[in-house]
Amino acid sequence: MKAVVLLTQSNSCSAGADSIAQLKQVRDQYQTQGVQFFLVNSTLGESRDAIAKAAITHGIDLPILVDDTQLIGESLAATQAGEALVINPKDWTLAYRGDTKNLGAAVGSVVNRTAVKTAQTAVSGCAVKLSELNRRAEHAKISYSKTIAPLLQDACVTCHRAGGIGPWAMTSYDMVKGFAPMIREVVRTQRMPPWHADPHYGVFKNNRSITPDQVKTLVHWIEAGAPRGQGSDPLGETKKTWAEWPAGQPDLVLETPEFNVPATGTVAYQNMPVKNPLDHDVWLRAVDFAPGNRSVLHHVIVSIIPTGTRNRMGGTYLAGYVPGAAAIKFPADTGILLPAGSTLNFQMHYTTNGKPATDKTRFGLYVAKQAPKYPLRNTVLLDPRLRIPANAKAHPLSASRTFDRDVLIYKFTPHSHFRGSASNFVATYTDGREEVLLSVPRYDFNWQTAYELKEPKVLPAGTKLTHTTVYDNSVQNPANPDPNIEVRWGEQSWEEMLYGNVRLRYLDEVVSESKTAQATAAP
Repeated sequence: MKAVVLLTQSNSCSAGADSIAQLKQVRDQYQTQGVQFFLVNSTLGESRDAIAKAAITHGIDLPILVDDTQLIGESLAATQAGEALVINPKDWTLAYRGDTKNLGAAVGSVVNRTAVKTAQTAVSGCAVKLSELNRRAEHAKISYSKTIAPLLQDACVTCHRAGGIGPWAMTSYDMVKGFAPMIREVVRTQRMPPWHADPHYGVFKNNRSITPDQVKTLVHWIEAGAPRGQGSDPLGETKKTWAEWPAGQPDLVLETPEFNVPATGTVAYQNMPVKNPLDHDVWLRAVDFAPGNRSVLHHVIVSIIPTGTRNRMGGTYLAGYVPGAAAIKFPADTGILLPAGSTLNFQMHYTTNGKPATDKTRFGLYVAKQAPKYPLRNTVLLDPRLRIPANAKAHPLSASRTFDRDVLIYKFTPHSHFRGSASNFVATYTDGREEVLLSVPRYDFNWQTAYELKEPKVLPAGTKLTHTTVYDNSVQNPANPDPNIEVRWGEQSWEEMLYGNVRLRYLDEVVSESKTAQATAAP
């Protein structure tokens, strides 16, 4: 990449049309020479839908960055719509800002590594009101004690605590102050909190994100110097104890065999069968995991293997563990039957971390006091025949299922590996309508999130559910082990999967009286 060009845009600015037209001319000249072009909309009150509609109306075929926090606009001091900015990625300095009439010459200079003759020109566009730009003095008055610390407690401390999966613990103001520049970076780039669902599709019960207003407050406080101010230090004074089993003591705890993980190299997936010790059927209402060594345990998938079945791959999916996951409580009035004498297969994925490690993970099972009304089911949309061409930047692959019964959807879990870059689940109804149920535009392999709907979704019989993942097998993917090979299905992280897990129940299926009678309440 030789240059990045930004143009500030606003739907309400009619004068911006000429600027966009001139930008397109420059784009057509330089886009094949390593220059990227974006529009930036920092106008409050212009929704993403409105911006997209205006783009179609005016024939705008450039990507538009929606700056809903105005933090980009503030950082660039971009107070005029129609202002162009050229950034040199060699040192990330601003090489040019001004009108689009002089843009072509500026881009040419940056591409050819020569000095930009005219680095700044006046812009006569429409004003973009950046309401916080002139309130820097007020940002220093944001209360750490009453505003910042409670925000961090709610959104971050679950992981950033002693014994948590976060790399450091938010135990005091001093710790937060020391990490403030990093907090600013990861919040602005949306790496933290780790939540990757597009907020415009679906509402999810386990949403870990913070609001745009909270992002602004946190970033403005840090940019003001992260002042301590008056008041107590909730992070330092609150000595919260974290229960080993947050959902309470399980009715039954199973343990995987001890496994030694080497310091380096590749560890094949480990399938560990653990015998169910109960001599009678029970209905499960929840499960939880207590990893023995979080630093090497990437994920776990637990399946129920009925008595007499040797094929571990043919079991019933029960639950999965990923870093940061909470106890898995099954939806109201549902449960999963654990048959007497069955075996639980633990598929363990370990990753090396530079030093030898040992893991022995425990699995807690919570038994229902009485049989549920409905059995909880699971389906997986996958394609084990996938092929991803070498050097493919955006290669989409899909798998679908058409339901022959009415279903109620509770949860989606998209899964791919290093090359997965985006995923979604789309319902196509019998009348041809399509509805995006989940969109993950920036999939992150490090966070295998399950997205639990706040309100379960009914899909009528005849509905086709499609899971699509877009793969980036190019050199531009920093996690890509080798962009020059065709990638096929495989369990290891350098191989790939198209795997969309869906938790559901069939609306016409109820727990039979025979199964109710068989399952007792306690182990």
